Amino acid sequence: MIKHIVMWKFRPGTETEARAFLDGLRGLYGVIPQIREQEVCVNCVPGNYDAALISVFDSLADLEAYKTDPRHVKVSALCKAIRTDRVAVDCEV
Repeated sequence: MIKHIVMWKFRPGTETEARAFLDGLRGLYGVIPQIREQEVCVNCVPGNYDAALISVFDSLADLEAYKTDPRHVKVSALCKAIRTDRVAVDCEV
């Protein structure tokens, strides 16, 4: 299994768009079949990354299918427009 962890920092003044992005991510769970587990978190401590996604997939192939799924690509486009930084790690569990 693969755990996919992503964190973002959003530009100041994009709180509405960030909420829409995170809601969009939440909406992918149960829709894109490769997602086995998903948690979307919003940071509650100033100065750290603003939000994180923790997802679980059966394989790297399933993770790649998720990344290229048009529904994910659409949600991701909003994030690209509002983020200032992104970090990610994919690990076998």
